[in-house]
Amino acid sequence: MDACETLCSPVRHATSSPLRDSCHNSEFNVSTDFVVAIGDRRYTVQRPWGELPQGQGLAYVSTVAVDSNGRVYVAQRTDPPVVVFEPDGTYADGWGAGVIADAHGIHVSGDDRVFVVDRDAHQVHVFDTSGELQLSLGKRHRPSLQAPFNHPTGVATASNGDVYVSDGYANAAVHTFSSEGELLTTWGSPGRGPGEFMTPHAVAIDRSGRVFVTDRDNDRVQVFSADGRFIEEWLDFFHPMDIHIDALDVIHITDQVPRLSSYTAAGALVGRCRPVPYMPHGLCGDADGNFYLVESSPTDEVTKLVQQSDGNG
Repeated sequence: MDACETLCSPVRHATSSPLRDSCHNSEFNVSTDFVVAIGDRRYTVQRPWGELPQGQGLAYVSTVAVDSNGRVYVAQRTDPPVVVFEPDGTYADGWGAGVIADAHGIHVSGDDRVFVVDRDAHQVHVFDTSGELQLSLGKRHRPSLQAPFNHPTGVATASNGDVYVSDGYANAAVHTFSSEGELLTTWGSPGRGPGEFMTPHAVAIDRSGRVFVTDRDNDRVQVFSADGRFIEEWLDFFHPMDIHIDALDVIHITDQVPRLSSYTAAGALVGRCRPVPYMPHGLCGDADGNFYLVESSPTDEVTKLVQQSDGNG
């Protein structure tokens, strides 16, 4: 057993069971909770997380985001495309049907605008938290080579309101827009060198304005300045999927091992764990230091990692 498995392998932990729904049937679900660790922090694994109305289940879930009030937004590729949960996991709302065709990425900005990447419609939509459409970027069903958009994947916002979109499955680019939707810059090209991409799958911005892009099929994360200048690459990933940067600028990255890895702003590994049994396609964290992960089909689950207050279980 290697060091990561010693530190991070789940162990049974007798606490109250997580919220469950009869539609979930993953073999990882158990009547007691697991515990995982990242560095000196331990987390109780609540899986599946979230209560849904009777007869309603999640399908083809993609990713997850959290607003300033702790509400959790889950994107799925069915109706309703956005499912909203209260912080305690109770169902709050569902919206986006008729507007969102193929929800792949979701992000909530600091001012609580909800950005949804509509991958196969080649758009990014901006909503308020009640689901009212405010703005759409890109031309619907009009893909463009190395221009917005061609099956985009992820979206993030900077502190100045600029919007960054990873693009994605057919393009190999990152686009930057103003908060009003004006295209500012595009960078990237297909390939394996610095500033080149093979499926840029997610994007995130740290407090200093650095741009992190999961270069999935190159098995790396690339780091750029706000204007797209290549800074460095981080390796030791297998198909990195999503990024969450917390308030302390700790960078958390999921990959297809499946695992969750956490790094300092300088790129030093803090810790790793295997919090879910299947590919963690989406990742986000809340103000209390908890994480939310979503797995796509066949599991279609939301998992919550609840940080333990005493640090040692």
